[in-house]
Amino acid sequence: MEIVVTLDCKDPGALARFWQAALSPMGYRPAFDAPPYLSLVSDGGPTLLLQEVPEPKSTKNRMHLDVGVEHLEAEVDRIVGLGARKVETDLTEHGYRWAVLADPEGNEFCVFVPPGSP
Repeated sequence: MEIVVTLDCKDPGALARFWQAALSPMGYRPAFDAPPYLSLVSDGGPTLLLQEVPEPKSTKNRMHLDVGVEHLEAEVDRIVGLGARKVETDLTEHGYRWAVLADPEGNEFCVFVPPGSP
């Protein structure tokens, strides 16, 4: 069994460059590239499949990525520097701290640190 997470998007190439850079600490790299699909894979995570669609994103994602990191603020700043935008920051619950970001096409995702992290 394999988990593949698919993101609909307008420009798979541009979004793949963003996600490859954002997920670079996890070793994500391009794999399958046959329009309208482009995938990023790593040795330890699910495949991220970018699928070109004609319509823009219009509402909140019902499903999203959560990216666990060691240092929340530094990673949020790094990913924002790659082209993400902050949606909501300084969130906490059950000892977890996180921020909600949006990729360059507006797909929301969370960056979090577990309880006890700096």
